Amino acid sequence: MTQCNIALIGADIIDANTLHAGRALLMRVDGSVLVVDADALPKGCEMRKLNGGMIVPGFVDLQVNGGGGVMFNDAQNVETLNIMAQAHATTGTAALLPTLITDIAARTRAAIDAVVQAIDEKLPGIAGIHLEGPHLSVARKGAHDGNLIRAMTDDDMTVFLDAANRLANVMLTVAPENVRDDQITQLSKAGVIVSLGHTDASFDRCMSAFDAGARCATHLFNAMSQLGSREPGLVGAALTHPEVCAGLIADAIHVHPATIRTALAAKQGPGHIFLVTDAMATGGCDIQSFSLNGREIRRENGRLTLEDGTLAGADLNFGQALSVLVDQVGTSPESAIAMATSIPANLLRDDMGFGRIGTSIEGLQHVDLQAGKINAISSMLA
Repeated sequence: MTQCNIALIGADIIDANTLHAGRALLMRVDGSVLVVDADALPKGCEMRKLNGGMIVPGFVDLQVNGGGGVMFNDAQNVETLNIMAQAHATTGTAALLPTLITDIAARTRAAIDAVVQAIDEKLPGIAGIHLEGPHLSVARKGAHDGNLIRAMTDDDMTVFLDAANRLANVMLTVAPENVRDDQITQLSKAGVIVSLGHTDASFDRCMSAFDAGARCATHLFNAMSQLGSREPGLVGAALTHPEVCAGLIADAIHVHPATIRTALAAKQGPGHIFLVTDAMATGGCDIQSFSLNGREIRRENGRLTLEDGTLAGADLNFGQALSVLVDQVGTSPESAIAMATSIPANLLRDDMGFGRIGTSIEGLQHVDLQAGKINAISSMLA
């Protein structure tokens, strides 16, 4: 708690797709914060000037496979989660869903238990879990191990429903080829955020799954049936269905900036497109290779690939993704920030206060895309 009111001026303030230009962030003695007009600051307030940039909420990432040199698939425990969360915090991520890529049932259960323990222990940054597989399509498996992909069983349903009882936020990526609509409905009613991905299903089949309760598409355009002239696929379904949101890897590698621009213009609402990093063990660190299910993944020129060249997650952080959106796609800064904050937070069953400017400086940060810098507001006041 400060000894006097402090105001940050000279930077735009962006909150939930709203741009507050020429205003100030007032941090009061009691620790609370307000966005106020710069000419309405209280007397005796200490003013600190920022040279441009934006004051924004901490980022919310719903697809994080690893970070800090570790993968969640390698060790499903609180230590791994802590390393991942701390690594991504250095790049501005305040909340994340640690993501388990297709694996055996025992590791799925262990991953759920680890996230429950982390949240019980109030580990900063862990908001729930994302299980990406194993109920996907081998035809669109990407870097997932095809030998582990399978149809959803009653035992699997029991595990997922139990997870939804223990955790506020459970995201599950499935392919309609290996999951029935009645299963999607049951999961959705229990609070699971069902997302379609790694699928070759038709437009009609995907629309049926969305109508059954699926609410999201996983990394739009990647590992899914594409938008064609006579068969719109999952891409077309995700852009058409009004209630559906879609994650996007905006690194200009997974999806071309012109394609991103087209998708943003085409998306029917109220569902929106949001950013994910799909980060792997390289997130927040300098390692050049790591393994997934016994296969080496190499880092080179901003890409992560298997030996055969298949993309395997992304070498990306939100600062880089925002730069692609603003500089190459032409997205407004406020819309881009919403895609990394309030939109993914709104998809959660419990946003835990993330994704927007709240009543304290916790999670707030100063972002300067031109300089490539992200600094926590709390560190700037030390």
